[in-house]
Amino acid sequence: MDYLARTKSKQAFNSNYFDLPSQLQEPAQQLCWQLNQTDPSDAKTRQALVKQLFGTATDLTGVGPNFHCDYGFNIHAHGFAAINYNCSFLDTSPIEIGNGAFIAPNVCLACSGHSLIGEERRNGWGTSAPITLEDDVWLGANVVVLGGVTIGAGSVIGAGSVVTKDIPAGVIAVGSPAKVLRPITDADRISFPR
Repeated sequence: MDYLARTKSKQAFNSNYFDLPSQLQEPAQQLCWQLNQTDPSDAKTRQALVKQLFGTATDLTGVGPNFHCDYGFNIHAHGFAAINYNCSFLDTSPIEIGNGAFIAPNVCLACSGHSLIGEERRNGWGTSAPITLEDDVWLGANVVVLGGVTIGAGSVIGAGSVVTKDIPAGVIAVGSPAKVLRPITDADRISFPR
């Protein structure tokens, strides 16, 4: 299987950075640059660039400035997605973003990793695994999600957390590494004055 097929696969894989065909990243680098230079009030142009950059995006996929990614084609937003300022998606494997996702400023979704052995790192050896955010997930500011993680529908990850393992649906998880704090219940509803 060639490098492109491995990156699009939903299977985790090992690779060598020095074997990376740089031409696969060039379109994403150019599109990210254009997106980050586009006037924030020019929603039409911004939306067209996001649709060109992402593998899957809708008219309801919004991306704030200073967005960066490796490939773009491995990012799949399935409906409404609010991706705030200064986010970085290391999409060396597919990143699936469910409908209703809120991704706060400075979030990093990192499919890629490196060997724990220094010599292997110097020689370019690394790993990659997909990330899945199910519907209605909210990632707080400065959250990091590592490769191989699925965050269940409706879950909230507290600001500054590092998610290293799957998180079930309908919970609040916080910390480094992130751990389930409690389920989300009706007591969490916001009451509006009438």
